Amino acid sequence: MNFGMTEILIILFIILLLFGAKRIPDLARSLGSSVKSFKKGITDQEEEDASS
Repeated sequence: MNFGMTEILIILFIILLLFGAKRIPDLARSLGSSVKSFKKGITDQEEEDASS
């Protein structure tokens, strides 16, 4: 599935309407910390497997 610029703008506009402008930075920060924790968990698991 290939999204064009128009579809991306529509999706972003809908997200803005649903969550409001004030909550979007909090959601992005939360998503970023979740991804960071996930990557750290993957790295820790790989190091643990390598040392076994």
